Amino acid sequence: MSVVKSNLRGALFALASFAIYASHDVVVKILGAHYSPIQIIFFSQLLTFPLVTVMLMNDRTDGNLRPRHPWWTALRSACTVITGVSAFYAFSVLPLAQTYAILFAAPLLITLLAIPVLGETIGIRRGLAIVAGLAGVMIVLRPGAEALSLGHLAALTAAVTSSLASITVRKIGQAERSVVLLIYPMMANFIALGLALPFVYQPMPVEHFGMIGIIAACGFVAMLAIIAAYRVGEAVIVAPMQYSQMVWAAIFGALIFHERPDLFTWVGAAVIIGSGLYIVLRESRGHVSENQPVLKSRSGPASGISPRISLLLKRYEARDRDL
Repeated sequence: MSVVKSNLRGALFALASFAIYASHDVVVKILGAHYSPIQIIFFSQLLTFPLVTVMLMNDRTDGNLRPRHPWWTALRSACTVITGVSAFYAFSVLPLAQTYAILFAAPLLITLLAIPVLGETIGIRRGLAIVAGLAGVMIVLRPGAEALSLGHLAALTAAVTSSLASITVRKIGQAERSVVLLIYPMMANFIALGLALPFVYQPMPVEHFGMIGIIAACGFVAMLAIIAAYRVGEAVIVAPMQYSQMVWAAIFGALIFHERPDLFTWVGAAVIIGSGLYIVLRESRGHVSENQPVLKSRSGPASGISPRISLLLKRYEARDRDL
């Protein structure tokens, strides 16, 4: 298959994946009007856990489940829990487009965090792209012109902690087994949110529990689609497809939630997306960055409940080498 056809297939898989993720976020927003994000994530994770466990059972590498870097693993697990609760809360209380615009700062933060964590160096061009992107976040938030809410803080927190989780994977991913890096955050979600659940639990009618099932199913199917995208297409083609979620945010926001994002949200989002695209394109030039923290993180949206895409791809690549 030609490179062009492979990249086209990768782009289409990615577009389908992010459309499904956007549908996932719509259901999160609907349920968020009635329930705590802790309750939504706990039951979503509970339904997702068996599906992911079946995938992990195919891991043929020898070893145990003790992490070689326990403190880094603990940090990533904590970041995963915080990301999930923060992102779900932000989707519940903020307009979809505004939430996505803030979460799209993650590639900028990954590049920034790569400096102290990975020992990465960035040139003046990527440095300016980071500054421009963070200025885009300020345009969206408009501090001083509009009161910042807990939802804005939650979206920013999710962007930071998801970026830190991505960088941590790049830091210890070569030393740790993929199954270790996958299962500890899932268990952290299950234990931490399970302990908190009695304090926020609200009885759920069967139709709402069915919507929890839709969240779990959408997350799992979207994850499989983005894995397929990265397996057939180049990362530089697949990664930018995440920004298609702004289109779905506009459509779903208008049709379902009657949202009309203002000019500042669109201008800020354009600046953030432009900065993120520039960083991805710069990293695609091999001599610019040896570590390529954004391209190689290959992470999905900052939901906190879906397993890290790069870890599952690592397992598939190892399996393909064994065949």
